Amino acid sequence: MPHAMAADGTPVAFDLRGTGPPLVLLSGQANNRHWWDRVRGDFDDSYTTIAVDFRGTGESGKPNIPYSTRGFADDVRAVLDELRVECAHVYGTSMGGRVAQWLAIDHPDRVGALVLGCTSPGGPQSVERDRSVRRALAVNQPAAALLDLMYTPAWLAANPGPVTTLGDPAMPPFARARHLAASSQHDAWDSLPQITAPTLVIHGTDDRLSPVENARLLVERIPNATLLLIPGARHAYFEECREVAGPRVLSFLAEAGSAR
Repeated sequence: MPHAMAADGTPVAFDLRGTGPPLVLLSGQANNRHWWDRVRGDFDDSYTTIAVDFRGTGESGKPNIPYSTRGFADDVRAVLDELRVECAHVYGTSMGGRVAQWLAIDHPDRVGALVLGCTSPGGPQSVERDRSVRRALAVNQPAAALLDLMYTPAWLAANPGPVTTLGDPAMPPFARARHLAASSQHDAWDSLPQITAPTLVIHGTDDRLSPVENARLLVERIPNATLLLIPGARHAYFEECREVAGPRVLSFLAEAGSAR
């Protein structure tokens, strides 16, 4: 497994698949690169996909120090540096979408086009999930509670699993807590208007982990952003509604690439 070295010396693992221009894939909170396993093949024919293990997950280092979404973005930049990739498209979902925001804000020259899925701007202006959802995210909650937030019952009945979006099972408890804190403390509200990359915001209308109102807020704050709402989809829209989301992302990236 290849690694980049973060500024503080933490190794950041990543892997490469496919051929074509680079596309960075950023997963959700407390998840590793396998978050993308079911849908990654949709992009491999057109792009060299770069899937990153955030620190604390997968094959990356797991220092017991505070994490932040802005720090995760710096780790992603280290991966791009290691690969000598000057500019890449970036697709971030859930907490990965929060990381992608900072990457586009702090390193605008490194981001070609930006896709933000099932995520939020963070901070007091964002729309918070309800208390029952926060309880479901607590440590040692049963997987069934998370499955209900990620997928509809109909999809689960037709796709019994296993699923790879419920968290990295090998994560140390301290790292899981560090991820939760990093995502909860995210606040890019004031900086979002600085994003210059063409941006597509995607969200399921029935997402309770990150209420759909957050997608509208992102589109209002990011200049010239485009919104795609998927009716009835929950948090893992990218899997359950891949026939809608995947082609739309591919067409957006192709249009953005042609424009550049």
